[in-house]
Amino acid sequence: MAGGTIPGVMDMTGRIKVKDFDGKLVFITGGSSGIGLATARLLAQEGADVVIFARGRERLEEALREIEKAKRRAGQRAAWKQMDVTDHRQVVQVLEEAVREFGPPDVLVNCAGRAYPNYFENIPYEQFDETMKVHAYGAWNTVSALYPYMKEKGGYIVNTSSVLGFMGIFGYTDYAASKFAVVGFSEALRSEARRHGIGVSVLCPPDTDTPGFAVENLTKPPETRAISEGGGLLQPEEVAEALLKGMRKGAFLIGPGSAGMLYRVKRFFPWLVDLFSERAIRKAAREKPV
Repeated sequence: MAGGTIPGVMDMTGRIKVKDFDGKLVFITGGSSGIGLATARLLAQEGADVVIFARGRERLEEALREIEKAKRRAGQRAAWKQMDVTDHRQVVQVLEEAVREFGPPDVLVNCAGRAYPNYFENIPYEQFDETMKVHAYGAWNTVSALYPYMKEKGGYIVNTSSVLGFMGIFGYTDYAASKFAVVGFSEALRSEARRHGIGVSVLCPPDTDTPGFAVENLTKPPETRAISEGGGLLQPEEVAEALLKGMRKGAFLIGPGSAGMLYRVKRFFPWLVDLFSERAIRKAAREKPV
């Protein structure tokens, strides 16, 4: 499966953009559910060849059936491979196998992630360690394994962070730390990768209705729920559409839904964010059962 022509073009401002996904080869980690799967389906509709990576075989097989149905034409390829992004050796081995089988990707989208919000004192070191490995180390592992191949012809890399990658919120100490790290990694990488014709974006979605979000709600403190109320809930398909639109523009930070507005408010009026959060926290504390 060939990756097609060079995916990115650089404009006068130095932004690298993806003009067309048709015929491009895309690798997606966390591609068996949620935002990753929605992105895979949308890219298949755009004519891309898609390879998804995740840990669970059953979900991968089910996801592949959905991607196959979404393909624009019969000649497109879609495939899956089991991989744990936290295992550096496994990532290198699996991605090297994928490159030998399908060729170097034109686009890499890192979507693997999960969240277990809780009060800081209730989050054990083991959870913090795993959170950092899934998000920060996971992005580092996949990018470092594929970067040498992508340098040869250019390409595009998307790392998934979150609104919590630029705005820390009550209950997310481990998650926010890892997502801030993804933003910092992506920003530094973008500066280096541009000279090789590789574009880099960071996707920062707000709350999204994924299987992971349902799990997240099981441990979410009432103060966290109070802050999140009124922010809305996006569908994975909406995030995927915003992602492709952002890549076409060559945007660094892609903020679907309310995320773009929150980024601007946090950047220019941080006191307003703090005021809103503190009011929600105090209200939730008063209403919390003793």
